[in-house]
Amino acid sequence: MGNSYAGQLKSARFEEALHNSIEASLRCSSVVPRPIFSQLYLDPDQHPFSSADVKPKVEDLDKDLVHRYTQNGSLDFSSNLTVNEMEDDEDDEEMSDSNSPPIPYSQKPAPEGSCTTDGFCQAGKDLRLVSLCMEQIDIPAGFLLVGAKSPNLPEHILVCAVDKRFLPDDHGKNALLGFSGNCIGCGERGFRYFTEFSNHINLKLTTQPKKQKHLKYYLVRSSQGVLSKGPLICWKECRSRQSSATCHSIKPNSSVSSTVTPENGTTNGYKSGFIQTDAANGNSSHGGKSSTSSSTPTRPGNYSLSPRPSYASGDQATMFISGPPKKRHRGWYPGSPVPQPGLVVPVPTVRPLSRTESLLSAPVPQTPLTGILQPRPIPAGETVIVPENLLSNSGVRPVILIGYGTLPYFYGNVGDIVVSPLLVNCYKIPQLENKDLEQLGLTGSQLLSVENMILLTIQYLVRLGQHQSRALAESMLTTSEFLKEISYELITGKVSFLASHFKTTSLGDDLDKLLEKMQQRRGDSVVTPFDGDLNECVSVQEAAAMIPTQNLDLDNETFQIYQPQLTVARKLLSQVCAIADSGSQSLDLGHFSKVDFIIIVPRSEVLVQQTLQRIRQSGVLVDLGLEENGTAYQRAEKYVVRLDNEIQTKFEVFMRRVKQNPYTLFVLVHDNSHVELTSVISGSLSLGEPSHGLADRVINCREVLEAFNLLVLQVSSFPYTLQTQQSRISSSNEVHWIQLDSMEDMSCEEKLYFGLNEYSKSLQWGITSPLLRCDETFEKMVNTLLERYPRLHSMVVRCYLLIQQYSEALMALTTMASLRDHSTPETLSIMDDLISSPGKTKSGRGHMLIIRVPSVQLAMLAKERLQEVRDKLGLQYRFEIILGNPASELSVATHFVARLKTWRGNEPEEWIPRTYQDLEGLPCIVILTGKDPLGESFPRSLKYCDLRLIDSSYLTRTALEQEVGLACCYVSKEVIRGPAVALDLSGKEQERATVSENDSDELLIDLERPQSNSSAVTGTSGSIMENGVSSSSTADKSQKQSLTPSFQSPANSVGLDEGVSAGMAGAGETLKQECDSLGAHMASSTTSKPSSSSSSSGPRALLWPGQPIQGCRGLHTALPPIVILSKAAYSLLGSQRGGKLPSSSSLLPHADVAWVSSLRPFLHKDMSSEEQSLYYRQWTSARQHHADYNNQPDSTSGTRTCHPRRLLLTGPPQVGKTGSYLQFLRILFRMLIRLLEVDVYDEGEINTDHCESSEVSQSEGEPWPDIESFSKMPFDVSVHDPKYSLMSLVYTEKLAGVKQEAIKESKVEEPRKRETVSMMLTKYAAYNTFHHCEQCHQYMDFTATSQMSDSTLHAFTFSSSMLGEEVQLYFIIPKSKESHFVFSKQGKHLESMRLPLVSDKNLNAVKSPIFTPSSGRHEHGLLNLFHAMEGISHLHLLVVKEYEMPLYRKYWPNHIMLVLPGMFNNAGVGAARFLIKELSYHNLELERNRLEELGVKRQCVWPFIVVMDDSCVLWNIHSVQEQSSQPMEAGVSSKNVSLKSVLQHIEATPKIVHYAILGIQKWSNKLTSQSLKAPFSRCHVHDFILLNIDLTQNVQYDFNRYFCEDVDFNLRTNSSGLLICRFNNFSLMKKHVQVGGQRDFIIKPKIMVSESLAPILPLQYVCAPDSEHTLLAAPAQFLLEKFLQHASYKLFPKAIHNFKSPVLAIDCYLNIGPEVAICYVSSRPHSSNVNCEGVFFSGLLLYLCDSFVGADLLKKFKFLKGATLCVICQDRSSLRQTIVRLELEDEWQFRLRDEFQTANSSDDKPLYFLTGRHV
Repeated sequence: MGNSYAGQLKSARFEEALHNSIEASLRCSSVVPRPIFSQLYLDPDQHPFSSADVKPKVEDLDKDLVHRYTQNGSLDFSSNLTVNEMEDDEDDEEMSDSNSPPIPYSQKPAPEGSCTTDGFCQAGKDLRLVSLCMEQIDIPAGFLLVGAKSPNLPEHILVCAVDKRFLPDDHGKNALLGFSGNCIGCGERGFRYFTEFSNHINLKLTTQPKKQKHLKYYLVRSSQGVLSKGPLICWKECRSRQSSATCHSIKPNSSVSSTVTPENGTTNGYKSGFIQTDAANGNSSHGGKSSTSSSTPTRPGNYSLSPRPSYASGDQATMFISGPPKKRHRGWYPGSPVPQPGLVVPVPTVRPLSRTESLLSAPVPQTPLTGILQPRPIPAGETVIVPENLLSNSGVRPVILIGYGTLPYFYGNVGDIVVSPLLVNCYKIPQLENKDLEQLGLTGSQLLSVENMILLTIQYLVRLGQHQSRALAESMLTTSEFLKEISYELITGKVSFLASHFKTTSLGDDLDKLLEKMQQRRGDSVVTPFDGDLNECVSVQEAAAMIPTQNLDLDNETFQIYQPQLTVARKLLSQVCAIADSGSQSLDLGHFSKVDFIIIVPRSEVLVQQTLQRIRQSGVLVDLGLEENGTAYQRAEKYVVRLDNEIQTKFEVFMRRVKQNPYTLFVLVHDNSHVELTSVISGSLSLGEPSHGLADRVINCREVLEAFNLLVLQVSSFPYTLQTQQSRISSSNEVHWIQLDSMEDMSCEEKLYFGLNEYSKSLQWGITSPLLRCDETFEKMVNTLLERYPRLHSMVVRCYLLIQQYSEALMALTTMASLRDHSTPETLSIMDDLISSPGKTKSGRGHMLIIRVPSVQLAMLAKERLQEVRDKLGLQYRFEIILGNPASELSVATHFVARLKTWRGNEPEEWIPRTYQDLEGLPCIVILTGKDPLGESFPRSLKYCDLRLIDSSYLTRTALEQEVGLACCYVSKEVIRGPAVALDLSGKEQERATVSENDSDELLIDLERPQSNSSAVTGTSGSIMENGVSSSSTADKSQKQSLTPSFQSPANSVGLDEGVSAGMAGAGETLKQECDSLGAHMASSTTSKPSSSSSSSGPRALLWPGQPIQGCRGLHTALPPIVILSKAAYSLLGSQRGGKLPSSSSLLPHADVAWVSSLRPFLHKDMSSEEQSLYYRQWTSARQHHADYNNQPDSTSGTRTCHPRRLLLTGPPQVGKTGSYLQFLRILFRMLIRLLEVDVYDEGEINTDHCESSEVSQSEGEPWPDIESFSKMPFDVSVHDPKYSLMSLVYTEKLAGVKQEAIKESKVEEPRKRETVSMMLTKYAAYNTFHHCEQCHQYMDFTATSQMSDSTLHAFTFSSSMLGEEVQLYFIIPKSKESHFVFSKQGKHLESMRLPLVSDKNLNAVKSPIFTPSSGRHEHGLLNLFHAMEGISHLHLLVVKEYEMPLYRKYWPNHIMLVLPGMFNNAGVGAARFLIKELSYHNLELERNRLEELGVKRQCVWPFIVVMDDSCVLWNIHSVQEQSSQPMEAGVSSKNVSLKSVLQHIEATPKIVHYAILGIQKWSNKLTSQSLKAPFSRCHVHDFILLNIDLTQNVQYDFNRYFCEDVDFNLRTNSSGLLICRFNNFSLMKKHVQVGGQRDFIIKPKIMVSESLAPILPLQYVCAPDSEHTLLAAPAQFLLEKFLQHASYKLFPKAIHNFKSPVLAIDCYLNIGPEVAICYVSSRPHSSNVNCEGVFFSGLLLYLCDSFVGADLLKKFKFLKGATLCVICQDRSSLRQTIVRLELEDEWQFRLRDEFQTANSSDDKPLYFLTGRHV
């Protein structure tokens, strides 16, 4: 401790106050001592050294402290003492042995005017024995007279009265710490500090006042009645010790402080032997601070048999000093004895906490360790003696909690005490960095020392009342442990006293005799089953024969999937897709064509039946194609397996199916997966727990983990045990139920979820009949009984009382009204409702009451007792009592089954209820037993949920929440009207209906009452009386309507909102309009805005419907069940302060997990379930018996292994998770089918009626065209591709004769939806990134190792005459593809791309490089050609824009990219095709040069490239079947073929180098033998072409174009006399890809003025030059093309539907609308053009015309009068020059206002055009 006291005062004072508080608590029996913080901080602060204006007690306390520390600080440690062991209460003589002189004690001056004479008290009364020896002195019971010695009056003894508890016994032991005494002189009582007392009696001490020094003798009266000096007070073990030095010398085998945790958390046991003390090493630091940690329960075999087994310790061993615990010392270092335990707890075993880190950074030996240390007998010596009959006397084993320091030796019946490290383990906070503290919102100075934390805890523990300490003890047992304890109490007959207590009624009558008497009085008759009063009796035969009216309620039967369930099912599906897309190769969805499943549920027969019902009703087995319609009902059973001993065989069958069906994706659903998640290993150790470790054995077995075709879906309402540091589920694979408050469309839902949060919030509604209640009267009765029966588990006591309560309520309501006052109002009203509701209707429907009794034995007892009472009262036909035992099926009396069948209407004869939902409408009590509720659903007739037995044993979040989860359900919102609702809970419609209006108003709460008051009422039904409403009914029927009042919320927000100050509602918040949440936002956790509608003028009560038939249903569509809680549960769940989380969220989440650190941030009140998961994953750890315990993080990397195919679905209880995962199975199957399908365009060719017929045709069977005959065929200029159905027609002579009307009708203005059809994908399809399979995974190369670094970037520069500048492109070439390129020898400079020779014949390759331009389709583009090319070698280049390159590179790391220059980022498809062609031609020249050097002729280098779209998916070959004898259309057979075979076939065309473009036709269902008659056509080809870049060297794509660039290019190629050939026996299927591609720009203004602008129409895309028109942010060319498509009426009015007079377009094809035909004419010399003789054109279109267009050319054509002209140029000056150069003003008339520009700013280079009229 050192010599310095400075800086320690505050903490010392803190500890001092703690000690005093603890002592006071230990002493006081009734008054709760003042809390420590108010002692410390509410007293005025003072300096310990000042002695002026100080209140006496604290002043003395401080002096006492100063003196003690200063003394200790200067002691001599020469005699091998640790400073901590030094006794600071030595007698005067012993003090002189020390080298340090006594420190002068500065006594506080006596109060002014008080007596200071020696021998007299400050009141001036004589205290000397000589004066008082003959006096009769009255002293309180328990006090003794003792003699005190004053140093100033050595000859006198002063008489004092001292509480004998603070004096030692004959052995010098067992004196309580502290002091309590009275002054005999003046009679002043209650001195609690000896310091204070010594001042009062004027001892005038120079040293620290100590009772041990100054109280010397007992005073005794002689036989003559004279008071005289008696024996010495035996403070020092009757002075038996030799000297302190001997006493403190170190001995071998000395007792050591409590066990220290080994760093690695090893085994159990004691350690004996000699360990040198710190002090002996000259070290006086805090040596020997120790702690314990535990991992497994103790077994006696772990202890050594050394003569003195000592407690394993750190580096020190210290002898324990027996003798009384010493008063006020600075903490418990290893010499100070542990104070007497203030807590005696009835614990058979104490569950240890697992911890691995040690409390302090002291070095720790590798000692065995135990959770609970049970001392073994050792020889008597200086020990603490355990009394022989301790256990038999007290009935409990005291638990000594290791605090701080070392333990004494124990002697005697040491088996009767438990030494537990639980307390000290709580404080093992690891060393925290500053950043950790910041995260927790703390600073280092705010952290208490471990010692202080322990003191605070002890102070808290000793202040616990008796029930609280019992509760604390019970809460330390696991559920299994306390159920065993209850079982033990029942088996051994420990409950017999309690049982006999309940044999008599509350009035003292013998219960059984009373019931017999009632039965005799009733005779053979029974109470009428329904439709009659309780005092109407009928014979048993009559009762059995009564048939209720049929009340079909089919709502229960139909299986519906609601919107939230659909949404969650989709979330699950998208997460499965995310796993498949993650690149981890863990799931290949493309591999599967079927879905199969198994559902594993906990051991509950009802849950199995319930799940089977859902499967049958949902039809999922038929939908998945697993079962036939007829057999699905019976076969459903093999899909649901219960976690019992039979699971192994069933599960092996399932796993065999998994192995045998590799193309089926199996889903293993583990429902309620938080239940019994214990490890197989711990399961083998546990006895009598049949389900231990079964889930682990199934879910975590190697076969399940490794099966590539098996997904594991764990489903839980309370997933916290699955969300630890060792979780096997990745947090990204968690799917959480949608936050109900975020659902905008909740208004369209019929039902709203009412869960735990809503229950907590309902307490703030301010209603008299709250949905969550606590029965205060019952709790008081329990407390009385608990005091009387201290050795029984509280649940046993509660259960017996509850049975009595229900029994007496039944009797009170039927025969003995006198018992009414002895039932709690809560129990009485429940039973009244239960037994009276069937009597009101002919249908006989009623309510269900659940009584939750976790112990099976207690539940069976409750059922027997209640059934006996019911039957003897003749109510056996009125309501049923059912034992809900998970292990067995439901058992319902036959007459009740008959009633249920009548209600249901159409059930078969053998039908029996198998689930709780089958009991809909049956008046019944369900006694629900079993360790946990297991997710069973209850009917809507469930009205009451009695959880009064769920008490302190349920103090984990999961345990508590799953109990209340029983009542969670959906409520209809049809009853919600407006923002305020008054709901009547009574269920007594008929009486309510007869009450006059005034009466019913009296039952409502006064609306003006402040909310705080109404909240006070919600705690207990008893307090309903405060509202003037009786809550217990009397025998008089006329008053019955007041039994259960309605509850009423404010009718509109104004009354409350403005009337109550913000202070009422809590810190700084205005009063929440919670009633609103009953409305459309019932499930919302946010506050609704105050309603603006004030349609409701006054209070409105929402009553139950008066119609008898609907009586019972009316409410239950409206209100959730009423839950009655124990006080412990109510105080936790009822204390929500806003936010989304109930107060139970602060509890340990589950009994199988432990907090990682006791110092951690709070769960924030508004945390979403995703955030809670991350919190628990950070702050909780699986305990040793948990199934995830062995999934420890990797020691080197710190990462843990999550199973990649495991998901967790979590949502609140009864929210609809089963329906959701069944729907997920359905849509997963649909998706797998969809993954095997593709939507392709299915449209017939257009313009077939006016195409040129080919004069010359080849015979049908020819595989290739013959160049001679093919070149004689005319070119068909008409466009037949259906994607161009809304384009301007290309003029042909045939078109002139077509009726315009027909075309007019077929053309539609609005954009049409293109027709598609779904096709199965084949092994030859092209795929997008979502496809993964073993074969192409190298090709896709998603491995993390081969990321970007494996590709290299190469610049490639060439000059383009068209662009008039050098073009620099970039190639990104993966290492694996470098063989396709030629690099310079030095510097790896890219020189060219290798090309094959025309003569090459390689069956495992295609010759042509394949170019695919792609934009916006990095994920969806069909760029995986591996299967389409049958895996052979090919060269495939993706052509992408610069800004999209990183995305494409990410998704296609193994593809060659050709990156367009940045100037083309906004360009259209024309630019990509132009650059592909330019680059290819430049590369052809380079390759020709390179190969020429190797002796290859230039014309031998392969000149073709393939240019194909990124949506080409499948290729087909067609053949015409032979015609039969009938004159019928011959059939067409189609076969899917690979892209490889199509290309190889086309590339094998004879004399192929003479063709400019080769292509294939577009597939459609409408392909007929007629269309295949000609195997080859000379016509347009699109989307997939082989392009001869050598022949087409002088024909260019228009790089400006966004639309129709291929039609324009085809027309230009044909007019140059080049051959375009289409192979008709091949067809291409194009996928309908919904994203990317040549999508339109979103046209927006360049400068946004406001967000909400009207859409801009195409006619606004142009404007007059220099006008104030809104300028647009889009490329000029794009605006022009879009404008022309819509402007034909304005630009070419004469051409509309006038196909005889088309618009003449020179050198270009532009779409100017479908109503107009365009005649394409090339200006090039020797070009082949359509015959225009005799044609009068309706317009002239000149687009960016070059020098080939001259005035002479134009003069050859004739125009209609009034024909129009449109001249388009790059800028205004070239526009004027063109007008002049072409001499247009000779024939065309222009006006100034006919000049236009595209609506771009000048930076964006607008295009200009001029219009004119022909004169």
